Amino acid sequence: MKKFWSLFFIMGLVVLMLVACSSDEQSATKDSDETVTIGGEAEGTEATTEGGTIKVGVLASLTGALESYGKQTQKGFELGLEYATDGTMEVAGKKIEVIWEDIETKPEVAVQKATKLLEDDGVDFLVGSSSSGDTLAVLPLAEEYEKIMIVEPAVADSITGSEFNPYIFRTARNSSQDAYAAAAAIAGDGVKIATFAPDYSFGWDGVAAFKTAAEKLGAEIVVEEYADPAATDFTSNLQKIIEAKPDYLFVVWAGANSPWNQIADMKLQENGIKISTGAPDIVALQMMGPLVGMEGFSVYYHTLSQNPVNDWLVEEHKKRHNGEVPDLFTPGGFSAAVAIVEALEKSGGDADGNTLIPLMEGMSFETPKGTMTFRKEDHQALQTMYSIRLEKVDGVHYPVPVLIRELSPEETEPPILN
Repeated sequence: MKKFWSLFFIMGLVVLMLVACSSDEQSATKDSDETVTIGGEAEGTEATTEGGTIKVGVLASLTGALESYGKQTQKGFELGLEYATDGTMEVAGKKIEVIWEDIETKPEVAVQKATKLLEDDGVDFLVGSSSSGDTLAVLPLAEEYEKIMIVEPAVADSITGSEFNPYIFRTARNSSQDAYAAAAAIAGDGVKIATFAPDYSFGWDGVAAFKTAAEKLGAEIVVEEYADPAATDFTSNLQKIIEAKPDYLFVVWAGANSPWNQIADMKLQENGIKISTGAPDIVALQMMGPLVGMEGFSVYYHTLSQNPVNDWLVEEHKKRHNGEVPDLFTPGGFSAAVAIVEALEKSGGDADGNTLIPLMEGMSFETPKGTMTFRKEDHQALQTMYSIRLEKVDGVHYPVPVLIRELSPEETEPPILN
């Protein structure tokens, strides 16, 4: 009898274990079916059946010297996706998932993070980055993995020039577009111009392009000065510029350590040297008080562009960011997002790089800066820019870029360099 009850007890335990295992397997199967998609979807909601999820990996400087650029791009990209998808965060029946990576404005980190996005996360697109040096380091990976990379906001000419590959499309303007806009503002027969720029690809390409454009208009470049991009003391550079006695100093700069205060302290304008540059982001504009009256160019300022897309961006940005207006690089992030959605609509949701290339060549799309078009030859987006004057405006605590006239995409169309 004892043996009978012992056997019964053991069989009972076996049955309980089998039930428990079955329950665990069902639970595990249920858990493995759960997905998380972008745009506030609840866990457990599968992406639509037409093909699941489009993954976009964005490389940006979210810390470091170009942090403000990266965060402006981030805000713009998120709003651009919302605008382009009418708030669904879905295109051609597929959810869009965005994976952000901070590259710290370091090329080696950019390569590491891009490789992680491509191999571990399996992204369909790359977007970035905040620095030309970082971007140039990543370009070969786009070609190796045959993935479309939207370049934003890096501007070095070599990105769509000597280092171009067919998987690269750039919504950012390039250095030559900046240069043509800048030269139109100040260059002419017999005008003597000095240049000052950071000592890396952004600065080199910017000066080279400006020099070509200015000399075509009859100007003479009398001195070119370059400074360490991490420097904070530009005395030696500026002294050499003063000694060259130019009519204008054209400045190409990016980053928080801008030279404007030192230019004012060393009284270049009092020495008869007029200053010209591209109007920077709002943080840098706050340091340009001494340059009120300067004529130059702008890539974007929220009051310069008059179109429905920009109206939507300004209104929504204010709503979501405590009344702040979109800044210099916000519309670029927005435009990159719109370009991806537009391309996927054309392909019916097919994210294959080789399928997308011919669809994106010559593609036009609407942005906060108006209509952009990817030029077939080098995939550079042709776009509107602005001739401006810095002026004091009541209620604004920094010099404001005020429109002199729009510069059409045709006026600032850069040379094909690839």
